[in-house]
Amino acid sequence: MMEYKIPEHFYFRIHHARPRFKNDVENVLIYVAESIAKLEPMPEADFAQRLNQAIYGYPGNAHKELKTINNWRTEISSLFGFVQHNDNDIAEAGRRAKELAEDGDLVAFFKTYLYSFQYPGAHIKSHAILEQIEHGIHFKPAQYILRLLTHIKKVEGANIGLTKGEICHCVFNDLRVTRDGEDVSLVWERIKANRKNKLTYDMTGDVIRYAGDIVDYMEIANLLKTWDSRTYYLNDLETETIVKFIESKEWFPGYDRMIASRSGSLDAINSVYFDWFSFVNRDMDTTDFKTDILAYIATDQQEYEALKNTGKEITDRIEAEEEFTTKDIGDMGENLVHGHECMRVKIGGREDLIHLIKRIPTQFAVGYDISSVELDERKRYIEVKTTISSKPLHFNSVHLTRNEWNTASTTRDAYYVYRLMISKGATKLFLLQDPVGLYKQDKINMIPNDGADITFDPKAVGRFEDLLVWRH
Repeated sequence: MMEYKIPEHFYFRIHHARPRFKNDVENVLIYVAESIAKLEPMPEADFAQRLNQAIYGYPGNAHKELKTINNWRTEISSLFGFVQHNDNDIAEAGRRAKELAEDGDLVAFFKTYLYSFQYPGAHIKSHAILEQIEHGIHFKPAQYILRLLTHIKKVEGANIGLTKGEICHCVFNDLRVTRDGEDVSLVWERIKANRKNKLTYDMTGDVIRYAGDIVDYMEIANLLKTWDSRTYYLNDLETETIVKFIESKEWFPGYDRMIASRSGSLDAINSVYFDWFSFVNRDMDTTDFKTDILAYIATDQQEYEALKNTGKEITDRIEAEEEFTTKDIGDMGENLVHGHECMRVKIGGREDLIHLIKRIPTQFAVGYDISSVELDERKRYIEVKTTISSKPLHFNSVHLTRNEWNTASTTRDAYYVYRLMISKGATKLFLLQDPVGLYKQDKINMIPNDGADITFDPKAVGRFEDLLVWRH
């Protein structure tokens, strides 16, 4: 079989920093985001040292060489924009890191990341940026891929997917796309012709890895879906977000004059270095990428509507004053846990106690989210921590605020931390009872940090339970 080749005068291979932790990217990013968010602004060298210490603390990193740890730090900082730099040699936690640490929404993080990601950008070294400038590169990969797949669906009347090979060789490495912004209809015709002629693509890992990274990140962001990690399709449940991507005019303009003239200098590129990190960490509150948890869990529209109706029922039951939304991660996690608690006492034969199970408004600041009850009518105070990711997360830590830790100290074995971990095809609920008591028994570790940073072995303390969904 013949292999497709991009005409030589149109061939240019774009690239970005490729993290060494790619296969564990979600676990690493949420761990590092939480670590970075705790750091105060400080000189660059001190910030780097503190961040290195945190990276050494990631499971499996304790005995890695400093060079490897430094590579992790620079990849996280440059590629994902977790660190905000300024020209006074001060570094601080970036807005994106703080948001991920607070919300635990990896899916929303990857949407936001891809929304801003472009070539050229300061996620690569200055000499590589200059090379892209000299080739006239002006390319937002996620936006173009979504435009292409949307066009295919429209003209073919079906949700037809693309392979990593097709995306790499017909999009990423072709100047007709990355430089000239070729109309997606022409790219689709080229791909169709290749399919008709049964042309193959060079699928060597080093060749397709950069295009592969982006489509994998788009899958984590729930923009694309795949069943075999080979062919990627539009996710029909994310139409609203996909339209936002396609219609976006957002672009970092720092290199535009150089791109227009196809020439530049390292000094000119370095002069906008800090502007890049300000751009990727800009205020994006007007762009709502918070995850619709039910759309994320659902396999189709019918299941989505069924889950949403269940959520409304839970909301009605707790007399929520605000309109039901599936995009507030904290509230939705608390809704699901509230439904779990109602179902737990119902299954236990104490449906008469359900009215005692209540969500506590945040403004009351009582140190827990849900006031629940045991079957013997003793109180149970529940603090809910929710994360959402593409793959199931492994975890060994949780942060309690000062107020939460103080409440746990006074309520002891009546206090529970419920860690709700939502991922595609799996929802896990982990219960940690009486964290203060466990700490005093040396069964978990605790470091004071404007509250308490708790680390533990989930196999030694706590327990997993099936998440119960409220049903009449």
